[in-house]
Amino acid sequence: MIIGTGHRIAVALEYDGQNAPTVTAKGVNDVADRIVETAIEYGVPLQRNDGLVGILAKLELGDEIPENLYRAVAEVIAFAYLVRAQM
Repeated sequence: MIIGTGHRIAVALEYDGQNAPTVTAKGVNDVADRIVETAIEYGVPLQRNDGLVGILAKLELGDEIPENLYRAVAEVIAFAYLVRAQM
């Protein structure tokens, strides 16, 4: 899950290890807060990245991330794996 700090924005991604990650939830303000609360409830790692969340928020639900974002999103996924391994 990627969240922004300046504006309350949240974008959740799903990665199955085979296909490009897809946007599974996104929202601003109260919706973003609820997405973050749900992520915390289920132990989903959160990462703050204002620039990336702003770009990902423009995608539609179910969209795969575009190829030009693979590297940035790969860093987020690697972070999530690292956090989960430490838990």
